[in-house]
Amino acid sequence: MFGKNNSKMQKLTNKEETVMKILWHLKKAFVKEIRAELKGEKPHYNTLSTIVRNLEDKQYVGHEAFGNTYRYFPLITKEAYRKKFINSTIVDYYDNSYKSLVSFFAKEEKISVEELREIIDLIEKNK
Repeated sequence: MFGKNNSKMQKLTNKEETVMKILWHLKKAFVKEIRAELKGEKPHYNTLSTIVRNLEDKQYVGHEAFGNTYRYFPLITKEAYRKKFINSTIVDYYDNSYKSLVSFFAKEEKISVEELREIIDLIEKNK
């Protein structure tokens, strides 16, 4: 999926990630449609167009031409992106330990005992 010059997925900026979330949701969109989906203060059309072209340069997005206008679509699934960057987060911040990650959420009270039981049940079912 990624060309020889870009065989590794590059981390997205916050703005790029926001645009990707919109494209994953819409599946295909013109820049004006992406802009309409943005919450809060909307960037200038040209600024947003530059962000989308950067995503295309990083090979996250492709386009189809309609005259002088392009309709953009994701080249990578949300799941593939999430998997790549959750794994790198675990390596970088949790010593490559999923246990450390879950412990962090438990200590921060972001996960309940019942949710942990559900995770254990899931693990046991997949064995």
